[in-house]
Amino acid sequence: MEFPADFLTRERALLGDRFEELYTYATPEPARGVTINGLRCRPDDFARQADFLVTPSPFCKAAFTTAPDWRPGRHSWHHAGVFYAQEPSASAPAALLDVHPGMWVADLCAAPGGKTSQLAAALQGQGVLVANEFVAARAEVLRQNLERMGVTNALVTNEDTALLAAAWPGRFDRVLVDAPCSGEGMFRKEPAAAAQHDDALVAHCAALGAEILENAAALLAPGGILVYSTCTFAPQEDEAQVAAFLERHPEFSLCDLSDCGFGRPGEANRAPAGFAAHRCRRIWPADGGEGHFMAKLQKAGDLPGAQPLRGKPARAPKVPPEWTDFAKSCFPQLADRPVTVAGEWILLPPAGSEMLPTAKLRLLRGGVLAGSVLKKRFQPAHALFMAYGACCTNREELTRQDPRTEAWLRGEEIPAVTAANGWCAVCVDGFPLGGGKVSGGRIKNHYPKALRNLR
Repeated sequence: MEFPADFLTRERALLGDRFEELYTYATPEPARGVTINGLRCRPDDFARQADFLVTPSPFCKAAFTTAPDWRPGRHSWHHAGVFYAQEPSASAPAALLDVHPGMWVADLCAAPGGKTSQLAAALQGQGVLVANEFVAARAEVLRQNLERMGVTNALVTNEDTALLAAAWPGRFDRVLVDAPCSGEGMFRKEPAAAAQHDDALVAHCAALGAEILENAAALLAPGGILVYSTCTFAPQEDEAQVAAFLERHPEFSLCDLSDCGFGRPGEANRAPAGFAAHRCRRIWPADGGEGHFMAKLQKAGDLPGAQPLRGKPARAPKVPPEWTDFAKSCFPQLADRPVTVAGEWILLPPAGSEMLPTAKLRLLRGGVLAGSVLKKRFQPAHALFMAYGACCTNREELTRQDPRTEAWLRGEEIPAVTAANGWCAVCVDGFPLGGGKVSGGRIKNHYPKALRNLR
């Protein structure tokens, strides 16, 4: 691996004789892996049933390494949201956040969605998950990935984190900041990261990370936990960044990650004297990942909490009877759920999300898009089947080996064997692959064209 000259000079000065050891990659090719979606299955069940080679990852109990030449995008379980293709060490930060069902969690730099889906799995559909991405195109990718993974309790926002902090101060039990960074851990995987690297980029990313950290601190409730991570090695973005944050915020303490089971301690010579760098965690190329830095911070619990929200609660919308009739037939467990109505569109919002005012924010999606009412008929959305398809009363059950599975993912009609006439969920090995409509023993394919395996 040929490193950029400025990076090489800095790291050799900081590491001395340890440079060759730490920057010798543990694998000959960039590490590849998958993180299992806990909303679909358990890691041990996945490992037992997988039809491709997987090895447990040291960085997260839900993660596995795969063969470097394996491409997951066309696999039916990828389409069903069973796993997320993710560089193994990238699964570590979300696992450190200690998320439990019922919490309010914010992922402030969430795209493309791998870490967000881990947080959603930990919540198990209970509580509220805010998934934010500042770049609009990346926010759309985030929305699509969370839809594929069957996440039901997310608010996907496309905002400056300062606006989120102003709107929702002190509201969240957990906050993840996987900060935009100079990407030094991506040099081998993405050659463009090495080509564009310079000291100015590091300084810019450090300043941006500091700004996002400030807003994360404002969003966090007393006693809450914040995990800050990067995929770079630069001191300004890592140890020195956390040290400067703690200097500005004495109400935060640095948690000790020594017992996390992977990686190595942070580096003392990358931060001011007196900073407990050993409490942070680094994953070097020698450790089996491409590179990551993590710090876990806790806010003091004896601070004033969030102020109660003011104003009148929103009036419950009139529920279209077309949706109610459809839900009672196909998804009876959803028939009495509160809904949000926006024109002809119907959404199933996360329980409790009404306590987060969103009127002045760019909200891409608030919960699950159930579908639309057109010409007195209800048209279910793909997202509804991806979130709740396994519970649909009318299902077509496929397997990975069934040739109809590949045909379905190509967008073709398939014969109906287990599904009756009307709307049905199509599942592979019990995992949802969207929905279709049965008539005359055939299932008309409603799998979105942009997602199909056309080649």
